[in-house]
Amino acid sequence: MIKRDQEMANWGTPQGPPPVVSTVVNIQPETTVPDHIVWSLFNTLFFNYCCLGFVAFAYSVKSRDRKMVKDMIGAQSYASTAKSLNIAALVLGILGTIGSIVLLVLVVLPILRYSTMQARQNLGGS
Repeated sequence: MIKRDQEMANWGTPQGPPPVVSTVVNIQPETTVPDHIVWSLFNTLFFNYCCLGFVAFAYSVKSRDRKMVKDMIGAQSYASTAKSLNIAALVLGILGTIGSIVLLVLVVLPILRYSTMQARQNLGGS
């Protein structure tokens, strides 16, 4: 009888510290996907070489639409394409602008000077 009472007494008392229970809450950060819409609009208005700026703008709008429906993979894909098109439009636009300035300075202005000099000689000689 004593042995049984000892076993019953051991059941009521804890043998060691209780197990620690922890809860882990994983909060996934809001993934931001840049849609490059402002850059695309700038390229559309100023550096629209071969309509690359306009196409980049269309991809930027598609990326923004994908973000609205929480499709981050699709949004990232469209944003990456828009970024590549924006880089191409910007580089080609800057090269075209520099080329136009060089052409103006090295070709057009000397021709204008020469033609005005010829016109003055013809008017003076007539």
